[in-house]
Amino acid sequence: MQRDIVIIGGGPGGYVAAIRAAQLGAKVTLIEKGQLGGTCLNQGCIPTKALYQNAQVIHALTRSAEFGVIHSGFTIDMAKIQERKTGVVTQLREGIAKLLQAYEVEHIMGHAKFASSREVIVNPPEGPEYTLQAEHIIIATGGVPTRPPILGSDLPGVLNSTELLAVSEIPSSLIVIGGGVIGMEFAGIFNSFGSDVTVIEFMPRILHQVDKDLVLRLNTSLRKSGMKLATNMKVQEIRQAEGGLLEVLALGQSGPEIFSAAKILLATGRGINIEGLNLEAIGVEYDRKGIKVDQKFATNVKGVYAIGDVIGGHMLAHVASEEGKACVENILGLNGHINYDCVPAIVFTSPEIATVGLSEEEALARGIPISVSKFMLGANSKAVAMGEELGLVKVLAREPSKEVIGVHVLGSHASSLIHEAALAVEHKLTVNDIARTIHAHPTISEAFLEAVLGLDDRAIHAAPRRSSR
Repeated sequence: MQRDIVIIGGGPGGYVAAIRAAQLGAKVTLIEKGQLGGTCLNQGCIPTKALYQNAQVIHALTRSAEFGVIHSGFTIDMAKIQERKTGVVTQLREGIAKLLQAYEVEHIMGHAKFASSREVIVNPPEGPEYTLQAEHIIIATGGVPTRPPILGSDLPGVLNSTELLAVSEIPSSLIVIGGGVIGMEFAGIFNSFGSDVTVIEFMPRILHQVDKDLVLRLNTSLRKSGMKLATNMKVQEIRQAEGGLLEVLALGQSGPEIFSAAKILLATGRGINIEGLNLEAIGVEYDRKGIKVDQKFATNVKGVYAIGDVIGGHMLAHVASEEGKACVENILGLNGHINYDCVPAIVFTSPEIATVGLSEEEALARGIPISVSKFMLGANSKAVAMGEELGLVKVLAREPSKEVIGVHVLGSHASSLIHEAALAVEHKLTVNDIARTIHAHPTISEAFLEAVLGLDDRAIHAAPRRSSR
């Protein structure tokens, strides 16, 4: 059978592209050497969020006395936590398989490599290899954890994110090398589980790509929870210490320091997953940052495309999905759309961080005149009622049009709140557009409305910025 489209990789880029192509009438084959759902479902987004929910339950239990709920204590059953996490992943993975079947997408398990720009050789788990032909081939093989060139990084107990997800016991202490999104999410989870957590970050602050106003307030919350943050630190070496512990030697502004823990997480980034694809044989251009593609996700080789983490850029599951849809729409004669200036990004710390659009630094670098408004969650009635006053909503608008171009949120339910902001950024809504929309009371969403109104000095539950009008 001649396929219209063959997709290599069944993660959130590949399987979404396959379903969208099938919706548009294409004959689609999806090849995945491992499990459907890719890193996101099996070793990333979903299992970490399952553990994050456990951490949130623990957080609620530790604060229950504030709400008049007194209990005699609790225990953490890591085996049960892992069982629940596995159940969540399995349920969602089986759902993807059923969707592919419903859309008549051919799903093949096996390793794929290029024989030519129109041919893919499949090596299945059992049986001989065989060749598939297609008019269009999409590479959606994602990314892999990278292991930094640190002496001792291969010692037992030095783990990557996939390995830490599978631990059977909660480590008494944990050093997280890397204060980015992956590192901070794991740091928060295991801090809630009871591990003594230290984060070592090379940059001057954790989450250095996130708005600094949000990070400064998050730092306060993290340190209050007992987490240790060591920034401006360059890790020199990991070594075995007495008592089964591991030591990290790091160089800071005041000289060398030694940190010790039972386990170490390497959370220093991800690389592209192209091993075994045989890209050199057909001449696909790439570098260590990713496969090179144009605005329609076409590589330099006609008929070959790439999407998701394997092209670098925004290494986010939802971006891979949108790129997958846009790619097949372009292939099949539609105008696929993706706006990289409107990508919601969420960090599942406690409290959550969510952003969309431009930061102050990005706006200034582009020469865009802006106004900025902040609204503190301490003035939001729902946040106060929930006992979640820590946080703020920060809104940036283009001047003089008052078009919202960036929103940054720290606080409870930030991951839900950000999507109203994404609609505003995508559709270039102004202060007046949003002001005309009634927001229910009491809700966290009112904080977004108040922050937007503050751009025009019209916020109701905030003191005026000027003494007179």
